[in-house]
Amino acid sequence: MSETILTAFADGVLTLTLNRPDKLNSFNEDMHLALRAGFQRAHDDAQVRAVLLTGAGRGFCAGQDLGDRDPRKGGPAPDLGETLDRFYNPNLRLIRSLEKPVVCAVNGVAAGAGANIALACDIVLAAKSAKFIQAFARIGLIPDAGGSWSLTRILGEPRAKALALTAEPLTAEKAAEWGLIWKAVDDGALMDQANALTRSLAAGPTLGLGLTKRLVQAAATNSLDEQLDLERDCQQAAGRSADYAEGVTAFLEKRPARFQGK
Repeated sequence: MSETILTAFADGVLTLTLNRPDKLNSFNEDMHLALRAGFQRAHDDAQVRAVLLTGAGRGFCAGQDLGDRDPRKGGPAPDLGETLDRFYNPNLRLIRSLEKPVVCAVNGVAAGAGANIALACDIVLAAKSAKFIQAFARIGLIPDAGGSWSLTRILGEPRAKALALTAEPLTAEKAAEWGLIWKAVDDGALMDQANALTRSLAAGPTLGLGLTKRLVQAAATNSLDEQLDLERDCQQAAGRSADYAEGVTAFLEKRPARFQGK
């Protein structure tokens, strides 16, 4: 895999670290493809039971690297729709469709698409010094990488519009207060807490956790009847799993469960 994404695997956790710290981990084509390979591995490898996404250096991700798009160099205007189709959108779909928990540790600024990739993850922890910035309005663009979707669903139209139109930074503590992320934690404790959380999830009944992720995501658009049917189908699958049998057995035997994610 490209050095733009560092990978590590232990205890069922695949850790993916955005690794262009000199560019605040802004995306270029190589990093897009490396991140896609990492999340594809998470889809394909049964030994991967949870994913932790974070950034190297002092920032999480500043969005797209604009260095290759300097209009002063001349040439045709870029096709940013093609960029979304080829790079951002496939990665967002991989994160959202992965039926395994994805934890994001935001260690510094998360701007533009960097903020929205973080928000696509299942549980987001952020250092108290971190900020989330919908920076698109500063350069005449619209929120992409799922931002217009996630901001509106999480925060509602008034706050989503204000963040997108003003491009004002949102502190990690305010993001947690608004329900945009799970927790804001002391900077020095971020990675310890994120690692502990991800390891705990990886050791859990990850088949059931994946089904839970599917249910919660579907609830935003399902009718009650559709959601009840989906709950029935997912519970049927969970009830036939080895993890369910182990969980009940461990409960009856008054011991910790040893889940295998099966």
